[in-house]
Amino acid sequence: MKKNLLIVVANYYEDISSDLLKSAKKFIPKSYKYKIIYVPGVFEIPVTISKNIKKFDAFIALGCVIKGETPHFDFISQASTNAIMKISIDFKKPIGNGIITCLNRKQANFRKNKGAEATNAILSVLSQR
Repeated sequence: MKKNLLIVVANYYEDISSDLLKSAKKFIPKSYKYKIIYVPGVFEIPVTISKNIKKFDAFIALGCVIKGETPHFDFISQASTNAIMKISIDFKKPIGNGIITCLNRKQANFRKNKGAEATNAILSVLSQR
């Protein structure tokens, strides 16, 4: 059966999110359909998934949060992760969490394969019976 995926990409760090998206798309089976929605930041990812929860079989959340000099990093990282997990459990639909949280750009560039990991995670859950 053909699966329908939604990839939600936070574009705050456009160069990093672009690499995350490239790595995610490499592992999507050709028989799957997917749509990409871009949002300004990772905080907007959970609500975008929620708005589209009935239209898709699975979701991939991609983005990057880099620690600055304020606690904003901690709040955004935890809030988005908790919201994604809650949506996934409440609706029993897989959401691959490809949101990377890093202390600096060097770490972010090193982790740009996280999109592939998020894709493989949802494929694993979709294949369960």
